[in-house]
Amino acid sequence: MSIEVHNVTAGYGSTPVLHDISLKVAGNEWIGILGPNGAGKSTLMKVIAGLHAPASGTVVVEGATPDEHGRRRMAQLVAYLPQDPVFPEAMSAGEYVLLGRAPHLGYFAVEGPGDVAVATEVLELLDAGHLANRPLGDISGGERQRVVLARALAQEPEVLLLDEPTTALDIGHQVAALDMIGAIRQDRPLTIVAAMHDLSLAGQFSDRLILLAGGHMVADGLAREVLTTDLIKEHYNARVDIVEVPTGIAVVPLRP
Repeated sequence: MSIEVHNVTAGYGSTPVLHDISLKVAGNEWIGILGPNGAGKSTLMKVIAGLHAPASGTVVVEGATPDEHGRRRMAQLVAYLPQDPVFPEAMSAGEYVLLGRAPHLGYFAVEGPGDVAVATEVLELLDAGHLANRPLGDISGGERQRVVLARALAQEPEVLLLDEPTTALDIGHQVAALDMIGAIRQDRPLTIVAAMHDLSLAGQFSDRLILLAGGHMVADGLAREVLTTDLIKEHYNARVDIVEVPTGIAVVPLRP
């Protein structure tokens, strides 16, 4: 499912955060959105999801704007994993993941065995099946992150928007979660836009990278075109070395 962003400017109140952003994401493409804090990554994700209206410009998801699709249809097409999700602490992890099935249910309908099977499967895929009956208030931050990702995948979306999806995970679970998302994309069409903090993981899992800085798009291309020592020094104020690894490119910070 394709996504097009046309000349989008967006912000909060009178303060613009994004300035004239245009990009295209092809169906089944994995785009990594990079940028230092305050670059506009989260705002761009919310605009694409239809959760934040731009001041100007348009977003088109598979031929229609979010308003034209409507909220229910957008929820069927697009799953959005926010950076700071709200957790009802008394709800079990399994119940929380089942909420991802809501866009596929009719009015006043309840989840059936098929919905429970989907929720159970994604929890198992994320090595979180043992959490199904545990209250969200009793599990760790990393475990919660896996449950939130499971809820997004339970929607069976065609577009997956991930805002810092691996922040609370240890390195083993970071790679496992991204590997699992990649495996799903091999089995069925899934377009992914992921705002990522870890430059190395972004370079190894994304098909293409977009670098934001100060609300402007300053680079768009393959990992080796975007993850350069000059661009990282300029926009992250960091000295790094770029290393070729079997899975792509790794960014190694250097001591001052």
